[in-house]
Amino acid sequence: MAPAISLQLYTVNAALEPDLDGGVRRLAEIGFDTVEAFAFVGRSAELKRAFDAHGITAKTGHAFLVEETIPLPDGSVMTAPSHADTFAAAKELGLEIVIDPFVGRDAWTTREGVERVAARLNAAAVEAAEHGLRVGYHNHDRELRPQIDGQPALQVLASLLDPAVVLELDLYWASAAGIDLVPFIQELGDRIVAVHVKDGPMHEDISTASIPTDQTPAGQGDVRLAEAIAAAPALEYAVIEFDGFDGEIFDGVEQSYRWLDATLNKQEVSA
Repeated sequence: MAPAISLQLYTVNAALEPDLDGGVRRLAEIGFDTVEAFAFVGRSAELKRAFDAHGITAKTGHAFLVEETIPLPDGSVMTAPSHADTFAAAKELGLEIVIDPFVGRDAWTTREGVERVAARLNAAAVEAAEHGLRVGYHNHDRELRPQIDGQPALQVLASLLDPAVVLELDLYWASAAGIDLVPFIQELGDRIVAVHVKDGPMHEDISTASIPTDQTPAGQGDVRLAEAIAAAPALEYAVIEFDGFDGEIFDGVEQSYRWLDATLNKQEVSA
């Protein structure tokens, strides 16, 4: 069965903030019936009303589970919502998986740092299970560039996680870190239940330290998206995302949706 096509709402958040209903309506018109929630704690009821009005559900969502304080690009620090508030909002919105999208660079440079991340995700998974939810982790490049015992730090994390904890592999950031996607995905196997479908030219200076603005609609860049998606045996969600796009964002999202829909249909027919 093909994974559901989704969209990380961070991609269009600038359009949703002034007009949530209008932005969600545009996503439904493109063809989305599933999205990945962004900054949903504290506005879950508002999001659900907009989703319900346009036949959309959110099955995955990003929220901080490992760290209690999060550094922001402007130098300030935000306090993460409590696990209790996060899981309550997730249930109200109808999520199935709450995915942590960020743990700072220093955590991935030593085995002790990775062990700490794993322990916190494992503990969060126990709490989440009481609400009928799963927990996951989403990578950038920082989790894949450092090598620990000859393996990328994210792979070490996977070996330390409880089976209940899943991964959402960002295919763009993994490629930017030099990962050969297909064998890496095959190695992680059933652990990967979601991917971020993101594309663009690959060059040496790609880093989260300076977010690229030259990302492209899916299928128009250098990331081996189709092969990576086909290699994931337990994939449930293929989530379109842009970090930076020099164009009209809904146009980029629609081009990605059309490419992904055609690719998944082709793979299902040939399976």
